[in-house]
Amino acid sequence: MSPRYDDLRRIESEVGSLIRRVKRVMGERAREVHPDLHPMTYFILTHLAAHGPMRGADLSDAFGMDKGGVSRQVQTLVDLGLVERKPDPEDRRAILLDATDEGRERLATVSRSRSDRFDERLGDWSDAELSGFAAQLAAYNTALSDD
Repeated sequence: MSPRYDDLRRIESEVGSLIRRVKRVMGERAREVHPDLHPMTYFILTHLAAHGPMRGADLSDAFGMDKGGVSRQVQTLVDLGLVERKPDPEDRRAILLDATDEGRERLATVSRSRSDRFDERLGDWSDAELSGFAAQLAAYNTALSDD
């Protein structure tokens, strides 16, 4: 095979390793927020903290999940005190979902801890190396955005 073919296979392999690591880390982050939190539920919480408040249907669209699946995940977050339901001020019949202050605080704590560990692990990288890697990773994601 050609060196290009070999490099493409190596990229696939490295991305596979990255995906496995991300799945593991997301599970760890979820458990740091709350021991009973599932990684998908963690993603929903982080989305609500960043983009909420929002309706359940919008959350379903954002994750490509059916409303029932999102509803079950949201109920878990409500039960844990990490998400709250409140009436939509523009349409009192509708319910908005949002992260609670407790949910935001727990996410912030996990984020600070993870950022410190991430920075420590990449401490030997120069600013130029970090910037170059970030740019290449962005270009990679842009190139594959249709997948």
